[in-house]
Amino acid sequence: MALLLLVIVAAMSLVTALLFGLDKVQAKRGARRVPEARLLLAAALFGAPGAWFAASLFRHKTRKRSFQLRLVVASAICAGLCYGVLEVF
Repeated sequence: MALLLLVIVAAMSLVTALLFGLDKVQAKRGARRVPEARLLLAAALFGAPGAWFAASLFRHKTRKRSFQLRLVVASAICAGLCYGVLEVF
């Protein structure tokens, strides 16, 4: 089960990183953005590692303290879900 969880986290991290990248591109273009709620939901649902990686890589959402705090909460939820999956299965 641990291997399956690792695959899920890797896949969701990739999806989350792509969402962050898309949001950064849209921000530069002045186009419609990816909602913050969607970014945070993706992070909470097993994509937190990708969120932190992408935020650092793209220098995106790093100055917005309120978002950073919510990303910490989403990461804690992600960690709790991972722990729960490992404990149940």
